[in-house]
Amino acid sequence: MEARFGFVPVASVLVDGAEQLDHIVGSYVEALRAVGGEMIAAEDVAQDMPVFFLIVSGGTEGIVLELCERRQKAVPREPVFLIAHPGNNSLPAALEVLARLQQDGLSGRILYLRSPEDATALATVSNASRDLGVRRTLHAARVGLVGAPSDWLVASMPASKTVYEVWGPEVIPVNLGDLVGRIAAVPEEAAAAAADALVAGATSCVEPTREDLLDVARVSLALKRLVVDRRLNALTVRCFDLVLSMKTTGCFALAELTDAGVIAGCEGDIVTTIGLMWARLMTGETPWMANPAQLDEAAKTLWLAHCTIPRSMVNSYRLRSHFESGLGVGIQGVLPASPVTLVRIGGAHMERVWIAEGAIVRSGDAENLCRTQALIELSDGHVSELLEAPLGNHVVLVPGHHAARLRSWWETMI
Repeated sequence: MEARFGFVPVASVLVDGAEQLDHIVGSYVEALRAVGGEMIAAEDVAQDMPVFFLIVSGGTEGIVLELCERRQKAVPREPVFLIAHPGNNSLPAALEVLARLQQDGLSGRILYLRSPEDATALATVSNASRDLGVRRTLHAARVGLVGAPSDWLVASMPASKTVYEVWGPEVIPVNLGDLVGRIAAVPEEAAAAAADALVAGATSCVEPTREDLLDVARVSLALKRLVVDRRLNALTVRCFDLVLSMKTTGCFALAELTDAGVIAGCEGDIVTTIGLMWARLMTGETPWMANPAQLDEAAKTLWLAHCTIPRSMVNSYRLRSHFESGLGVGIQGVLPASPVTLVRIGGAHMERVWIAEGAIVRSGDAENLCRTQALIELSDGHVSELLEAPLGNHVVLVPGHHAARLRSWWETMI
């Protein structure tokens, strides 16, 4: 198995050599290797992979703290994971170390293996390595902000410094004029091919004209080129300016990018775009950004709606106009009835999160809402929380039930 994380065995001076080390934790070393671990030396603690500390024995507290300090210089603010076992005062040492780290303002967790055959705990170790991998990916990401956040996002306009310090991505400002120039430069034959592919997959095309379809295809191709040229891992676009200045929409372009693996958010909403990235990295599923449009507290249901959705998420779709403006092309998708998780990041410093689980029970086609509509019935969480302590006007939907994993990550990493 290819190594996904490194682990450093930390023993006291009373552990005499490799033979005694192997006697104490040799079976644990093999168990960790079986779930993707690689034993590394203390001098390699700063290497570019998730690194855990295997506490071999008591009397190691000072050594572990010194190694943590060296690791923190290489990966600042990374949570510390300590692996403990039942013998040789391993657990007491881990408890003392984590208590001190938390006093110093660092987060972390003890992963306690009751035995080398403790499958549940070994799965937790494996998940923790993936969690650190998600953190590392976020901290290496470049997110394009094309234009400023839309004016109505009064609770969703964090400073770029906040995004970087709390969640990790670097926000790359992109002038909207750059995108407009790229749109004008898209070759006609390329736009026609993209428009034809969009129409071919639809069950019907209601309001959009051929020129509308060509316009949104140009936006899509221009954004794809922008992603490559600016080396972006994700982006969000002040898309309503395209409606006002060019009489077209970004709905197709953002859906197409997300389906291609580049998270694309609407309205310059950088907070929800980070939420989309996080959901994709944690679950491997394609996420959807939408508005909670209606809710029923007693029934624990809410309607989500938006004029765009990645086409891979729907059973079928129609091409409609953009709801608010009646212009361009919106996507009216029919989502399958399936389990889902809802996520919203928020707070003045993006330090809060709302997570709920439920299921899609119905798709809608109401003419007074954005085009793609899904009725969600919650099984974990309360829609009343959205009324009492909302974090913003968008939420992220991701297929499957992932609340426990997402909460665990947030509690440790943020």
